[in-house]
Amino acid sequence: MTKLALLRHGHTHWNRAGRIQGRSDIPLDDDARPELAAARLPEPWDRAALWSSPLLRASETARLVSGHDPLTSDALTEMNWGDWEGLCGVDLIADPNSGYRHIEDWSWDFRPPNGESPAEVWTRLEPWLNGLSSDSVAVCHIGIMRVILARAWGWEFAGPAPFQIKRNRLYIVDMTTLTALPDPVRLIRPETTQ
Repeated sequence: MTKLALLRHGHTHWNRAGRIQGRSDIPLDDDARPELAAARLPEPWDRAALWSSPLLRASETARLVSGHDPLTSDALTEMNWGDWEGLCGVDLIADPNSGYRHIEDWSWDFRPPNGESPAEVWTRLEPWLNGLSSDSVAVCHIGIMRVILARAWGWEFAGPAPFQIKRNRLYIVDMTTLTALPDPVRLIRPETTQ
């Protein structure tokens, strides 16, 4: 039974400003680095195969929480947001002509202009997911996590999501049955353990 633990990368200055990053290679910000350096993957995930998106914010997060370099896969690169990359979601939502929608109204076929739909992200991810042969951690992006967790929860990008993606937590998916475990697992902070 192979399991996959998904971890979202740490904060960047674009995250904090509400800008859509997509495939833009924005590094972690100066506050995220020490926060992540103080955290570790919990057992048994500290011994699992470690993967990350090739984008700097994900690969650096993987290194900081594990102490070693991850394997990388282009499949884990964030969803392509096309013409909306670098823009703020609140500004797009405020413009009724932008075409931007809240995630609860997307569907699998929602596509940013010159970007990628969740269905296309799944098509990109599926060969990589099918190739996993041992328990693995993937440090990636919220768009990638949403697509995998949507499949695992049976959510169709319609109505409220049955999961919330928070930082510093592992979201576990049983790859044999493609089902999500209901509760995420927090990263540990070794200096606070007794």
